[in-house]
Amino acid sequence: KALHLFKVTAQGNVKLDAITCNAAISSFEKGSQWEKVLQLFAMMLEIDVESDTVAFNAAISACERGCEWKKSLQLFGIMTQSKVKSSTITFTAAISACEHGDACAWETALQFLQMMVQGEIDINTIAFNAAIRTCDKCSKWDKSLHLLDVMAQSQAEPNTITFNTVISACEKSSEWKKALQLCNVVDA
Repeated sequence: KALHLFKVTAQGNVKLDAITCNAAISSFEKGSQWEKVLQLFAMMLEIDVESDTVAFNAAISACERGCEWKKSLQLFGIMTQSKVKSSTITFTAAISACEHGDACAWETALQFLQMMVQGEIDINTIAFNAAIRTCDKCSKWDKSLHLLDVMAQSQAEPNTITFNTVISACEKSSEWKKALQLCNVVDA
């Protein structure tokens, strides 16, 4: 109904702007309605409303929540081509989308972290945890452990989720000695 209302409004005398469209996209995103987000995103192009960082972040997050990781990454690509400024939220959503990807998605997640470093974009605990989760899902315990080391050297603070995920990655790969060492670090 909301999408229909936007279409009717766009056809009438009321001028829709980025703020109105972003509010609608964000509400669809929070409702895990990625299809509607993409419809509204396409409609924004039709009515010449410029997509901004907020719109792209919500759209990428909605697709990630809907396990539509390829669509998330396509949106990230469109965002980059459109020269819309990306943020920590943008990259974190894209990295989280990699968790739903195929066996090669861990490399993409690490590429996003590298892009954040190159773009001087803050890598927070949530972004690191998303990359570590992706490595865990792809059975890359060594990459998870490496990210934990990188994280310890950064401004981001490892938390319970971080340690549990790295321990899980080690355990799934029968690296029980590493998992035990991490458990001792957490207990210390």
